[in-house]
Amino acid sequence: MPHITVDYDKPLHDSFDRRRFALALHSLAAKTVDGITVESCKTRFRSVDEVVIADGEPGQALIHVEFAILPGRTTEIKTALSRAVLDLVRTHTASVPDTVVHASVDVLDLSPSYTKHVRSAHVERSAHVE
Repeated sequence: MPHITVDYDKPLHDSFDRRRFALALHSLAAKTVDGITVESCKTRFRSVDEVVIADGEPGQALIHVEFAILPGRTTEIKTALSRAVLDLVRTHTASVPDTVVHASVDVLDLSPSYTKHVRSAHVERSAHVE
């Protein structure tokens, strides 16, 4: 926790530094929401093959961040996180040449059935989070 998914389309592929964005995102999350640590953050990126925006004019791109956290955070905390993530997206996509970037963020609760398992050479942990 949290689980972060970033969907983006092809115009962003070469100019969007995904690793740099993820590292900044993890730090931002830990500073914004109590209970989130950098070590607990996981971000995956999905390149979308085709996106059609509005009337299909070229020169547009889409990036959407879904940020799933444990339930119990207030609407105010979720809104603050959403706005901070959107600002970070803007910063990391500002240099995309000749492209209008449509960016959005959705902060949502993980389901009550969320469970996890972590295995490494030294530690093995499973947890059902309540």
